[in-house]
Amino acid sequence: MKASRIILTGASEGIGRALALELAARGTHLSLAARDRSRLETLAQECRALGAEAHVVPTDVTNPQDCERLVDETVAVFGGIDVFIHNAGITMWSRFDALGDLSILSRLMDVNYLAPARLTALALPHLKQSKGLLVAVASLAGLTGVPERSGYAASKHAMIGFFDSLRIELSGTGVDVSVIAPDFVVSEIHKRAIGADGKPLGTSPMMQSKIMTARDCAARIVRAIDRRERLVLMSTRGKLGRWLKLLAPSVIDRIAEKAIRQRH
Repeated sequence: MKASRIILTGASEGIGRALALELAARGTHLSLAARDRSRLETLAQECRALGAEAHVVPTDVTNPQDCERLVDETVAVFGGIDVFIHNAGITMWSRFDALGDLSILSRLMDVNYLAPARLTALALPHLKQSKGLLVAVASLAGLTGVPERSGYAASKHAMIGFFDSLRIELSGTGVDVSVIAPDFVVSEIHKRAIGADGKPLGTSPMMQSKIMTARDCAARIVRAIDRRERLVLMSTRGKLGRWLKLLAPSVIDRIAEKAIRQRH
């Protein structure tokens, strides 16, 4: 992976930040994208200290002009794109029947599905030239229903459906697609989860001592990039769930409900 030219969205914190540092240690060329310039600049300095080339592109992935600038600047600075990691995302924590504003669902879909699709369209010609890799950081919630996260699960289902479909379309082009489906991971995203009133929760509803660290998650994603893996499930629950959903779907419903209760 040394000298690979990589775009990473959602780079400023959580899984994205851990990923940037993990990739930097391999001497990659990183184009770091997120909304907060100051956090990106600090991260870029850390990445350079580890041996990477790092370029900062403040980006709101829901803004088409920002998306165009991200791809254009990366190609101008590094000469192309080898890996595009779609990591930017938002989540929610609320029962559907408690939502006061259904526009929350549109926001989730825009960030978690439409933005990766838009960015992929812009980057795809360059990835075809390099026979590169698309990496979709999704969630186990994209493979099964999860209570209190209905809008999030829907957006991640859409994301996985899009990239699984695209993989088939890209057969023979040399471009591969890796879908990453982590279980719960320690991340700032939980503090910013949208509540029933449409505002960020402010504190994480998760028992963070009981879930995977961002660093462990990042290391597993980097291994998947090295191997160009098709699908990565990061927990025993996730791996068993793939089969139980077919054989005993009501059991999966109970497991998902219990998981949310235990994490509160």
